[in-house]
Amino acid sequence: MPGRGKLIAVIGDEDTCTGFLLGGVGELNKNRKPNFLVVEKDTSITEIEETFKSFLARSDIGIILINQFIAEMIRHAIDAHMESIPAVLEIPSKEHPYDASKDSILRRAKGMFSAEDFR
Repeated sequence: MPGRGKLIAVIGDEDTCTGFLLGGVGELNKNRKPNFLVVEKDTSITEIEETFKSFLARSDIGIILINQFIAEMIRHAIDAHMESIPAVLEIPSKEHPYDASKDSILRRAKGMFSAEDFR
């Protein structure tokens, strides 16, 4: 029997998390820790950063989705993550559209290629 796949973790506003949870993303690990964090206006930056770091440390998580406006709050932690797994993807939210210029992962990926690579 093949091994179990990796999970998608979500750090986002209520609408984003609700959408992904309705899509079946929500899980609890063996320690009863969820793979999502709903960020509300009273959620501290410390709590967001600690959750992000705990997701990085979990071996059952392969992708971390984070709303871009929340990623801006913990940019230093995201920039410090250099491993390919879990992959960190910044996504838009209903109230905050995606801005490619703020996405440090995309900037890093663009730096890997030159214009000649696409000709």
